[in-house]
Amino acid sequence: MNQRDPRQCLDVLHVFCDADGRHGNALGVVRDPGVCPDPAARQAFADELGYSETVFVDDPERGTVDIYTPGARLPFAGHPLVGAAWLLDLEELNPPAGTVWARGDGEFTWITARPEWAPPRNLERFPSPADVDALPAPPPGEGWLYAWAWEDEAAGRIRARAFPRRPGGIVEDEATGAAALLLTEALGRALNITQGRGSQILTAPGPDGTVEIGGRVRLAAPAPSGVQPMAGPAPVPARRLSVADALRLMG
Repeated sequence: MNQRDPRQCLDVLHVFCDADGRHGNALGVVRDPGVCPDPAARQAFADELGYSETVFVDDPERGTVDIYTPGARLPFAGHPLVGAAWLLDLEELNPPAGTVWARGDGEFTWITARPEWAPPRNLERFPSPADVDALPAPPPGEGWLYAWAWEDEAAGRIRARAFPRRPGGIVEDEATGAAALLLTEALGRALNITQGRGSQILTAPGPDGTVEIGGRVRLAAPAPSGVQPMAGPAPVPARRLSVADALRLMG
């Protein structure tokens, strides 16, 4: 029997969209574990897609998931888990890092995670949002940079941009839940973060050292065979599209 093409069971989401459903970070979700049964196949497919993360669902009832970037496997990542929680409609997810609780709250999907699960980030504060906006992509230097500035400190509003500065082809990450989690822990308060072109991430510290990360999720389109990763068509508020609509959205 021929193995199925993983693109035949691929959902493409945008996670951390703004209030109009725009922007957000693209995420691939493969819901049939059999199409990429081993780490090498999963890494190859994540590299081929080129999204900042791709999730492989090993058990849709228990929420067992496996997360890959182009070039690496991750024990935890924020926007893939928010997206998977929304798509699978689960209250619990189980990435390698540990159990992540999820909930829906109107238009937002939230996950609860521990800051120590997030990979290290250089959280660098800049004097103003204009200074963050003026950064080249990527800025000079080494290491994963999360550049941020207060837009309104009293209201907890932040302007941020994220630069992996690592091999794999992702020059700037549009919306980064793990970095938002670390910044929330560092500042010790709830935040409303505008990242990248206009993605929105909400956070809130918990009393037990955890942090909630929330945002809007939209299904963009299933990716037909041979189509290159989407650069950012406007997501739409629906869980399934017809093939005709999917092709129209992908240009």
